[in-house]
Amino acid sequence: MDTERVMRQLEAAGWTCMHDPEQPSGEIAVINTCGFIGDAKEESINTILQFAERKKQKKLNRLYVMGCLSERYRAELEEELPEVDAYFGKFDFQAIIEQVKSDASQGNPRLYPWYERTLTTPKHYAYLKISEGCNRMCSYCAIPLITGRHTSRPKQEIIQEVQWLVSQGVKELNVIAQDLSSYGLDLEHRHMLPELVDEIAQIPGVEWIRLHYAYPTDFPEELLDVMAKHRNVCKYLDIALQHCTDHMLSVMRRHITREEQDALIRKIRERVPGICIRTTLLVGHPGETAEDFEELKAWVREMRFDRMGAFAYSDEEGTYANRHYKDDIPDEVKQKRLEELMAIQQEISGELMQQKVGQRLRVVIDREEGDYYVGRTEQDSPEVDCEVLIPVESRKSKVKSGDFVEVEIVRAEEFDLYAILC
Repeated sequence: MDTERVMRQLEAAGWTCMHDPEQPSGEIAVINTCGFIGDAKEESINTILQFAERKKQKKLNRLYVMGCLSERYRAELEEELPEVDAYFGKFDFQAIIEQVKSDASQGNPRLYPWYERTLTTPKHYAYLKISEGCNRMCSYCAIPLITGRHTSRPKQEIIQEVQWLVSQGVKELNVIAQDLSSYGLDLEHRHMLPELVDEIAQIPGVEWIRLHYAYPTDFPEELLDVMAKHRNVCKYLDIALQHCTDHMLSVMRRHITREEQDALIRKIRERVPGICIRTTLLVGHPGETAEDFEELKAWVREMRFDRMGAFAYSDEEGTYANRHYKDDIPDEVKQKRLEELMAIQQEISGELMQQKVGQRLRVVIDREEGDYYVGRTEQDSPEVDCEVLIPVESRKSKVKSGDFVEVEIVRAEEFDLYAILC
């Protein structure tokens, strides 16, 4: 979304912007980086090196880098990668626009309201960031070091953005934040997420609202009533739980116990029947014993999450874990634990998906690919969750990207469904 906002303002300044074209060419490249975990940092560095090489080959005039990596490591990057013409932090949007504008005498930046964006997603869905930063200070997490303290966007500004997105043809909103649960606490010292979602749900044209990255501690339970009330609020909640043993939850500084965490999951499922819970777990954190991991595996089997991702611990500079713990679990042990955990989830996912065979579900069509229309149910977020494949020959009428259709599920695999149009 940060990239999309910058693109919109640069277009106002007279530039033609392309998002990650297959054969990059042009006068200027702006790379938006991530600095959260090791793999993301490596990918960002590789992308910078790739474009730096293009610049050496005279295929690029200017190279700029923005985002989390340059926010966190600007001095080091300037020394190690001098091929980059300028580095900008995560929030230096206006400085980037002014810099690019200075490269040519054309246009006038900021002709568009700042909530407008040049969408890089398919036209029918968009991501909606409602806050930035986090106050939780979990042991392993570098987000507070990069983004700072939790800052909520004003509710009316978000509503304006939603109205504009709908006017552009967006039907599905994937609401995101580093800490969704804390929305509004810094504005009015109260949880404002339930009323925000309630108001968005009442905007004509909003077909689906999907919620990502809630925090279990101090979770705004009034949100569950809103989810149960509105048909266009997807029965889907992405809530990162990270671990289950009291020992590890304490070591990770999660400010919750297993009993409290389990009670919350039960409450969510009771008050929003049929909800899809997606979670993320972390293995190999310093202090995780073999007993902790065995308990984690048993817990995953017991909870049977609809969607689950997992990561191996990455020792990040400046975090509490980096300063106070020793990263003493070998990488091969971390990887083995990760593979074991995901194998359990694959089995669970396969069983849950089989239960959908014979059901009629509402699906949004994302694209046509080969012999299939590819879509998603309300319980599937773009890019990370399951897809529904519908044979093109099964169509009764022309189906296009962004259409909502009713299908019958006829076959299931661990992470995909096959269906026919009803």
